[in-house]
Amino acid sequence: MENLNSLITPWFLTVVVVIVIWDAIWKIIAMWKAARNNHLAWFICLAIFNTMGILPIVYILMYRKKEQIK
Repeated sequence: MENLNSLITPWFLTVVVVIVIWDAIWKIIAMWKAARNNHLAWFICLAIFNTMGILPIVYILMYRKKEQIK
């Protein structure tokens, strides 16, 4: 129990909060785009899996509009 208390420091909590906010922002954007594009399978995967923003970023990059690519 003593090791657990030494792990929970203000620095550790700050990092966890930043990661949670990072993941939430990317997940919301990707889920919104998946819903607009009628990609139900992607929407469900994005809702279920927590990948620290990696899966939402992959989805956004794969399904961005062609005119945005230069």
